Amino acid sequence: MEQIYDNYTTEDQEVWGILFGRQFQNIKKVATKEFVDGIDKIHFTEKAIPNFVETNKHLKELTGWQVAAVPGIVDDDKFFELLSNRIFPATTWLRTREQLDYLEEPDMFHDVFGHIPLLANQPFVDFLQGLAKIGLKHLDNEWAIHLLSRIYWFTIEFGLIREEGDLRIYGAGIISSPGETKFSISDEPEHFDYNVEAIIDSSYRKDKFQTKYFIIDDYEQLYSSLPHIEKVIEDRLQREPVNIP
Repeated sequence: MEQIYDNYTTEDQEVWGILFGRQFQNIKKVATKEFVDGIDKIHFTEKAIPNFVETNKHLKELTGWQVAAVPGIVDDDKFFELLSNRIFPATTWLRTREQLDYLEEPDMFHDVFGHIPLLANQPFVDFLQGLAKIGLKHLDNEWAIHLLSRIYWFTIEFGLIREEGDLRIYGAGIISSPGETKFSISDEPEHFDYNVEAIIDSSYRKDKFQTKYFIIDDYEQLYSSLPHIEKVIEDRLQREPVNIP
């Protein structure tokens, strides 16, 4: 499908402006520098909903990636296929004024504001593409896909990074959430150094803040961990799988 930009209403544009304006203020001092820089590189502003045609021009020059419009959450096979071809699927619908603070299903504010700026970072997108290629190898094994989803969850969605001695946010699930932005770097949850085995052995919940977060040193660390991720998943597959939560 395509993003039909002219279909966005005045209210849609206003909602985007509200969401962007308030969350950018929340994260600009606590988000990874690469995210804040990415906002500028792909020309996102609170003045208008991003036009995928224009965004793709910038991304192509920066990392060779593209954004593709999808109606909602896509199946694993399509998701991994798109990512392996350097295409990030993003919804085009936006929440209403009455839904400013919470949605059960990700809308374009999460998909676009939360994810797209970091697509301007080469090691990060190389990691994303690598995860997808691992996923494509294991599409017929539900347990393997679930284990891989834990890596995706605790990095792409809810990852933290250490920059200049301080905790910073890079996960899109945190970046698009005012509440979890503050919570994730507070003293309330547990914080652990990035560890593939620990992440793969960690379950997660989608309906509440995380109880723990994993911290990377840089995005090259993510990319260089891909062979180890694949090895650990293969090792876990040799064991008796437990019930998927």
